[in-house]
Amino acid sequence: MEGQGQGASNGGMLYHEVQESKLCAVHCVNTVLQGPFFSEFDLAALASDLDRKERQMMLQGGASSGDFLSEESHNVSLDGDFSIQVLQKALEVWDLQVIPLDCPVAEPAQIDPELENAFICHLHNHWFCIRKVNGEWYNFDSLIAAPEHFSKFYLSACLDTLKGSGWSIFLVRGNFPKECPLSSSEAPNGYGQWLSPEDAERITKSCNSMRTAPPRNNVTQQQPNQSPLLDDVDMQTLSAMEDEDLKAAIAASLMDTSPAMASVEASTPQNGNKNDEGKAA
Repeated sequence: MEGQGQGASNGGMLYHEVQESKLCAVHCVNTVLQGPFFSEFDLAALASDLDRKERQMMLQGGASSGDFLSEESHNVSLDGDFSIQVLQKALEVWDLQVIPLDCPVAEPAQIDPELENAFICHLHNHWFCIRKVNGEWYNFDSLIAAPEHFSKFYLSACLDTLKGSGWSIFLVRGNFPKECPLSSSEAPNGYGQWLSPEDAERITKSCNSMRTAPPRNNVTQQQPNQSPLLDDVDMQTLSAMEDEDLKAAIAASLMDTSPAMASVEASTPQNGNKNDEGKAA
């Protein structure tokens, strides 16, 4: 399994991306891969290619072009919300499979999730991943300031609660990249960062202490450094965040930025040396 028997990947560091605009799908893919492998333009190009193939299939099936050619993309919205098909295509570049957790083939993961390596979670246009790195589980939600460490029991409890609260969960399987091909000095994207497990724990504790402090005013306490998985293990408050509270958290992360993806068709992937391939918040 990844992270076992061959030393620590990426020098034992954790790669985390903090919420930028509505790019949580980008953040999710990159934290699954543990490196800045994709940009929003790369995912937009994949979405455009998927749209083109879908239109071709519909034309071949006898559909009238007027039935669908004038419609907006089904794989990316103008504000940057990507479909699961786009995430699947991005991870396929690295020979990774994205499997719905309720599929029969994923049944072992439902019983012993700690034996897997990564899960993708989705609700209300927000994507994030739960990932095992160097044998330890972390929540890499871009709405929090640093990866949050999970015990094996907490991992199972979180997945069960998320499923019960309406989240879609996907299992990721395959040969995960052992090392990011880009050094941190080459790949700063403004929202990605490399953290040691100790630094991640320190930041998480600091954010948690701020969350427990009494509010000084009536400003909404749901902040970008607060994830739906940060409550106690019973996580009874999670279901209350399914709709308006989660949207408020995402809105808080979008106050200062707006997505630069108004024209998907004009987007082209930035491959070069940045990656070997080719949101949503």
